[in-house]
Amino acid sequence: MSSLIDVAVPDIGDFDAVDVIEVMVSVGDTVEVEQALITLESDKASIEIPSSAAGVVEEVLVKDGDSVSEGTVVVRLKPVLESTLATPAKEDSVTPPVAKKESKGSDVSILVPDIGDVDAVEVIEVNIAVGDVVEQEQSLVTLESDKASMEIPSTAAGTVTAIKVAVGDKITEGELIVVVNSSTEPSTPKAEKVVTTNVVAPVVATNAPADSTVVISKTAGKTHASPTVRKLARELGVDLSTVSQASGPKGRLLKEDISRHVKSILTNQNSSGQSQGSGIPPIPEIDFSKFGEIEEKPLSKIKRLTGKNLSRAWLNVPMVTHHDSADITEMEAFRKSLKLEGEKRGVKVTFLAFIMKALAAALKDFPQFNASLSADGQSLIYKKYFNLGIAVATPNGLVVPVFKDVDKISIFDLAAEMADLSKKARDGKLAPKDMQGACMTISSLGGIGGTAFTPIVNAPEVAILGVTRGQMQPVWDGKDFQPRLMLPLDLTYDHRVIDGADGAAFMVTLASYLNDIRRVLL
Repeated sequence: MSSLIDVAVPDIGDFDAVDVIEVMVSVGDTVEVEQALITLESDKASIEIPSSAAGVVEEVLVKDGDSVSEGTVVVRLKPVLESTLATPAKEDSVTPPVAKKESKGSDVSILVPDIGDVDAVEVIEVNIAVGDVVEQEQSLVTLESDKASMEIPSTAAGTVTAIKVAVGDKITEGELIVVVNSSTEPSTPKAEKVVTTNVVAPVVATNAPADSTVVISKTAGKTHASPTVRKLARELGVDLSTVSQASGPKGRLLKEDISRHVKSILTNQNSSGQSQGSGIPPIPEIDFSKFGEIEEKPLSKIKRLTGKNLSRAWLNVPMVTHHDSADITEMEAFRKSLKLEGEKRGVKVTFLAFIMKALAAALKDFPQFNASLSADGQSLIYKKYFNLGIAVATPNGLVVPVFKDVDKISIFDLAAEMADLSKKARDGKLAPKDMQGACMTISSLGGIGGTAFTPIVNAPEVAILGVTRGQMQPVWDGKDFQPRLMLPLDLTYDHRVIDGADGAAFMVTLASYLNDIRRVLL
């Protein structure tokens, strides 16, 4: 008889101890490789720990509320070959009998890959059906986060034997979405193995619409919510323990639950016409149809969320905008001289690439611009990397892809990366990780026009650079007026971190780099 298999907590990052918030298996359950055994929750994320082997659960060594760390044994398994899988289950067994496979090949579980720092992403489209033959990298489902949509490809070729998600579901990294049999021959759906765990889940009425939201009462004890939801609650001053309803899976609080809770409080408080929670009177509702013909169209999800984020930043950050201009005559001549080399490399070098290189150099000279305030506002977090976000207008709204380590990338490589990420943005293919980690953002209207504007700081960044179209202007050189190409620049900054003198000095330095781009190399 072979010895039992110990399944331990793998490397979970820089954590000494993480709480167990859910045990998903019981003694006697049959588990497969990569099947989730327990769920952990740190102060930043929820993590499902998968099984590293297949077998029958012989012993569960942890329970809800325990703290575990890397190397902690959580489950012991009896090797699957020694298990009595054919033995009928007892009446109270949590594992029903496993249906015998009728096709050749092996089942491959397709899991949600790394989708960035996102707790739950909604399924907006299921692109396959049971019985379909799929190829490797073929799209299976389409997900939509707050800022982008993404397609999840198949990691194996074969026949779809089970689909574990539906439109409207919210899923996370590591969650099972589809089972594919490696046999390429189409087959009729076979009986699926059902593993019942000891999870207490809400009961959904069988006649409920597929896209309806089921709200359950939040169970007593520890509140389950993602870091994003907890941050939102802190910003709104909401005690999570007071939110009585949770509409997420397994009683997890969602942003909608926080919004519903706040709306309920405000509705009760403002029934007599008082101002809203921020002290700002609400804009009155007007029936515009009485003045003429109207058409109402819903805002896209990206525009709705962008509006909320910008409103929050506007109300929380004291902003100042400094306007200046830079002489880019020589820089533009140098850019044009690279046209032939760019064509050989298959890229088009735009002036925005030079602005990004100059901005990265200026951030090195002024570290307070490459920083963020701590959550409590008591300290400043300086960043040693130089990642820049570029605001891109898309049919669905404004998105901000992030370019990593701009100071280390050549102009040509940066131009190629800009073309790639800009296309992804316009096509709605940006992943969450493509829009995270910016130190500062550039909002460029150079291709449209204008002479100045006041961009809003993309908090928790402390500054944003606005750029409009360059114009030929007469500039006095001490003797005569010379035609020079001048580029308008607009710097909005968080006045809690940056004072006016630093803002002006930063713009002078940035303009000097743009005036002579060779100085970036010094």
